[in-house]
Amino acid sequence: MPQSPARTGPARRRVLVVDDEPRIVRALVINLRARDYEVDTAADGATALRTAAAHRPDAVILDLGLPDMDGVDVLHELRRTSRVPVLVLSARQTSGEKVKALDAGADDYVTKPFGMDELLARLRAAVRRSEPVAAAEETVLVETEEFTVDLAAKRVNRGGRDIRLTPTEWHLLEVLVRSPGRLVGQKQLLQEVWGPSYGTETNYLRVYMAQLRRKLEADPSHPRHFITEPGMGYRFEP
Repeated sequence: MPQSPARTGPARRRVLVVDDEPRIVRALVINLRARDYEVDTAADGATALRTAAAHRPDAVILDLGLPDMDGVDVLHELRRTSRVPVLVLSARQTSGEKVKALDAGADDYVTKPFGMDELLARLRAAVRRSEPVAAAEETVLVETEEFTVDLAAKRVNRGGRDIRLTPTEWHLLEVLVRSPGRLVGQKQLLQEVWGPSYGTETNYLRVYMAQLRRKLEADPSHPRHFITEPGMGYRFEP
């Protein structure tokens, strides 16, 4: 009797863990593998960049205090060529440090000590934000005088060239352009982009809205399309 073809499931997600604390790396590796992730590790920035280039992970968990270079510099290097979701895991807890990491392209920021369940939930949310739109989903094209947003292809074009956005920048843009002319509240934006446990981290919105304006507005200091409603939220005007 002929054998049935072997069943193949969806490809396993690959995560790169970048941290020089063996105890934390060991805990992350055990928990990630238990949830069916493939895991690579790196104890310094140079190794992290080489590993990311060689294995193209689906997400990166990145400590900022590395022995050879600052994690923010690793972020800058990653963002030159990749939109991979990056979850910063750091003992640095000041608002300035968080904003600096987010401004460099991080998708989320978790402080040490951390709860494993929360970190894994944030990791899942970051990966989910980066997933491509299903083929069956309706193609939606949003056009302005300065740029065009293709929601199905997850592409933004300005002046004839594609604009590189991080997964979080893209998700924020997507929420806004799907509701043209309508005020989207701060809490709604935070929860749709970062997850249901968010609601007060308005500094995240300020950082990412500034980045979208720099990349897409003709005059970022006098935005035409991404309008702030002080104390309330943001509005996209085509």
